[in-house]
Amino acid sequence: MTSPPPVEIEELFPELREFAATATRLHPRPGDPGVDDSSVGGPLRWPAGEPWPYCTDQDHYVDQLLTPDTVRRNRQVYAAAKARAAATGQKYTLTEAEQAEVPEFDYTEPLELAKQPIALVPVAQLYRRDVPDLGGPPDADLLQVLWCPLDHPDAGYNPRVELRWRRLADLDGQLDSVPEPVVVNENYLPTPCVVHPEPVREHQYVDLLPDNLKTRLYAWEKQSGLRYQNDFSLAPGWKVGGFANWSLSDWQPVDCTACGTPMTLLLTADSGERTGSQRWRATGEAAGAPMNPVDVLIGRGYSLYVFVCPTSATHPAATAMQ
Repeated sequence: MTSPPPVEIEELFPELREFAATATRLHPRPGDPGVDDSSVGGPLRWPAGEPWPYCTDQDHYVDQLLTPDTVRRNRQVYAAAKARAAATGQKYTLTEAEQAEVPEFDYTEPLELAKQPIALVPVAQLYRRDVPDLGGPPDADLLQVLWCPLDHPDAGYNPRVELRWRRLADLDGQLDSVPEPVVVNENYLPTPCVVHPEPVREHQYVDLLPDNLKTRLYAWEKQSGLRYQNDFSLAPGWKVGGFANWSLSDWQPVDCTACGTPMTLLLTADSGERTGSQRWRATGEAAGAPMNPVDVLIGRGYSLYVFVCPTSATHPAATAMQ
């Protein structure tokens, strides 16, 4: 679980209580989740009679395309080489047999395959029993997040996200066979992970705080050697709720395209579980723990924030890369 903060920031700056929220860190770690488990990248509890969703857009931005099987095999090969180097102390390298299995750096499946219907891939499944502050419809027991594993120009050159809010009482049977996309961007194919939900307290992104409070925080940082943004504001990694980091583009409004209502942050899909600050490191975690256990990479190592409309769960989700 998360290390305790070095000081109680709200005792030093009581005004921050007005700019605080609970976020649930998911702490995904590679594993073998089932359909009845909360997970990142794991299988979904999908009704037998409901068709699996596909993306039928033909304007994907494509560069390197691989099959899901190729991506998984590549990850197995590189993981084995890393483990071998750690165990022997020898230089990290692939054997000749492993090199023969891994495609060339610039290898790609035919780009025309991206014009076929692309099966969406599971991104997250979260049961309310595991994440009580999940939000969404009050009678929904389950949130499922899927995305198209290719870049969409109209979504900021990110995967396009779809959500399913479900009541367990309405689920009938289980879909026997889940289709896989014919090709993917390897950065958008999550490795199945079990989750270890943990509520933490976050505070608003620094540039969205009142000017007077920011001035006092900056003065305190110089005196204390601590950093509000790194040590007290936003937890890294995959999480539900909390606040977004706007350091890439500066703050921009995220309003519902259906009704114009300001949207709320639902989920953060992150390119890594840690930052340079020790504040958010999971206690007891081994020094060699993977930085990116989900194997998802957003942009050049950013986060994808998924926003929802607070007035209606049927309104489309929105995303922002930061």
